[in-house]
Amino acid sequence: MKNFSQNDIISIRDLSKDNLEEIYSKTNEIIEMKAEERREIARGKTLGYLFFEPSTRTRLSFQSAMALLGGTSFGIADATSSSVQKGESLADTVRIMSGYTDAIVLRHSLDGSSKFAAEVSSKPIINAGSGTEEHPTQAIQDLYTIKKELGKIDGKNIGIVGDLKYGRTVYSLLYGLSNYDVNVHLISPESLKIRSDSTYNLKENLSYTESENLDEYIEDLDVLYVTRIQKERFPDEEEYVKVKGSYVIGQDVVNKMKDDSILLHPLPRIDEISTDVDSSKQAKYFQQAEYGKFTRAAILSLLLQ
Repeated sequence: MKNFSQNDIISIRDLSKDNLEEIYSKTNEIIEMKAEERREIARGKTLGYLFFEPSTRTRLSFQSAMALLGGTSFGIADATSSSVQKGESLADTVRIMSGYTDAIVLRHSLDGSSKFAAEVSSKPIINAGSGTEEHPTQAIQDLYTIKKELGKIDGKNIGIVGDLKYGRTVYSLLYGLSNYDVNVHLISPESLKIRSDSTYNLKENLSYTESENLDEYIEDLDVLYVTRIQKERFPDEEEYVKVKGSYVIGQDVVNKMKDDSILLHPLPRIDEISTDVDSSKQAKYFQQAEYGKFTRAAILSLLLQ
């Protein structure tokens, strides 16, 4: 079991089931705390954020989480306004930020960026998205949502649909789910199937099927997790156009889902979930985003203790 105190969060693969359950427990504890108690957890602490790729929910939820705990946060939300524009290296930026803060949240377009940052930083690094690799705190938030809304994760049928090749949230979620007894169905166009080089040891601990047909599973799913087609990661825009709109979750699809099933999305959505679905009882993606504030507050409280 990983000791969280002053440690990095680079990959969800570094976390055991006990670690994940500890985060869920801490999340529930923080939700139930009185505001004045929460504000003592990180009083006097500072979180630095380095976002070299666009972000809304992840960055704001970390800032909100730190404020919830009584700490402060600052950093780079737009690389064009930083010394990176002058040619400063990632290593130097991280070293400078580690001198100003107690922990750093990093998002970067390059694979391996968070692991590299952890090697040069004197403070804990939290991976908020490293290239096409992972987004571990998103997966923690997703798993917590499933447990909170359905009561447990074990025994559930989970469908993940959309861009499984470039969607880094998918890889973290799959490795997180490998700690549980679940049935996973991966649904995507043939060209957007999960990358075998990133999941070579996944089947040792996780049972999953692959298909292009959502209707094959929709009636049996407890969780339908929808992902955006990652236009910005396609090397050729023509390839993106071929798969754009492959799956659109409208009311017709939701009507086929079980009454007590849930519909999730890491957001932002483009057109893969119709807005008329937002009012359905299965739609939990906005609640999922709110849980992100509390799960990240739990992670920060464990790291900064």
